[in-house]
Amino acid sequence: MKAARVEKLISAIDIGSSKVSALIAGQTDSGELLVLGTGQRESRGVTRGQIADIEQAELSVRHAVEQAERIAGINIDRVWVGMSSGGLDSLLAPVEIELGGDRITQDDIDQLLQAGRANIQTGGKMPLHIQPTLYSLDGVGGVANPLGLHADRLGVDIHVVLADQSTVRNIDMTARAAHLDVESVIVSPIATGMACLTAEERDLGVALVEFGAAITNVSVFVGGMLVGLETIKYGASDITADIASTFGIRLAQAERLKCFHGSALTSPRDHQEILEVGPDENGNEAALHAPRITKAQLNAVVCQRVDSIVSDIGRALKDLGFSGPSSHQVVLTGGGAELKGIAEHMQAALGRTVRIGKPLGLSGIPEAHSGPAFSTLVGLILYASSERVDMNAGYDLHSGQMSDASPGLFERIKRAIRENF
Repeated sequence: MKAARVEKLISAIDIGSSKVSALIAGQTDSGELLVLGTGQRESRGVTRGQIADIEQAELSVRHAVEQAERIAGINIDRVWVGMSSGGLDSLLAPVEIELGGDRITQDDIDQLLQAGRANIQTGGKMPLHIQPTLYSLDGVGGVANPLGLHADRLGVDIHVVLADQSTVRNIDMTARAAHLDVESVIVSPIATGMACLTAEERDLGVALVEFGAAITNVSVFVGGMLVGLETIKYGASDITADIASTFGIRLAQAERLKCFHGSALTSPRDHQEILEVGPDENGNEAALHAPRITKAQLNAVVCQRVDSIVSDIGRALKDLGFSGPSSHQVVLTGGGAELKGIAEHMQAALGRTVRIGKPLGLSGIPEAHSGPAFSTLVGLILYASSERVDMNAGYDLHSGQMSDASPGLFERIKRAIRENF
């Protein structure tokens, strides 16, 4: 059987608070996405998802990319980069034009989108994504493609994702210091949503919770689009810090206890199980006076922090308007989703169905990179390979200004609308 021929290379890096991961994929002539190489390094110089030390962060990026390059047997110079923090904000910019009952043409849609783009108020932030949601005819929404229909008024809500300019530029500088050009910076909820959510979930309505190391992003998808997001500045590393502080042990020991024995669910049997603290980050065994920790004591600390974070998630969902029928689903992903019992705990607390979201869509992904902690990384590849309805062409990362739409922009939007709807 003839081997598939790779026609296009796509590379991505996800700069997180606990790890930096890289992935090189090839898109074949049949459209299949094959993993060619992956890399991962401990993240340094990153605090709460933001670059705090470019030199340290650049080394982490460089090492992760070099590992992926060695496995793939190729060198890369351009990457798609995920962004999970940095003043992320989303807004809907409504726009409507009068048609007088005429049949809607593509020129009408173009005029509407141009008016919507001109109507965006960024408040000094950088727009990373500008996407039209479903259209409305005479005030009635839910129209995927209005072309050819009749209406007196044609409207659309333009969904915009904004970020602090300094954060985006620091990510760009870090990549360039590692001799990589940034193809685009993509907010993690959009990338992760492509990797973990089904088309039906995105269409009917779903909440995506990215439980990362230092931050938790909560986003809502309806009508196939991301329509809102909020960032909670706590994550799984805060559970680790609580364990270390409560029992007077090192962070490495606390992390080991959390990963091997920690759970968001409790059991009466936990009181009988005494846990070994284990060695510290230097391999030194725990001292004779190390605290005796029962599994019940450990999980009490874990649950206290989880309760706090889940409470914040519930408030974020309410603020985002995710308050419909209880059948609406929450998909939990990110490294924190690997904590034992977390989905069951969250489901009970939120009163909604919660499932763990793992990345899908790539062939040949290693087992070590197939868990929820790598959802954003996989999503970046999927995003880069897809036809996207995004009007953010023409934004200059370095000038910080939106230019007028290029002549080919609306042709790409029209083609993407036709192919997606």
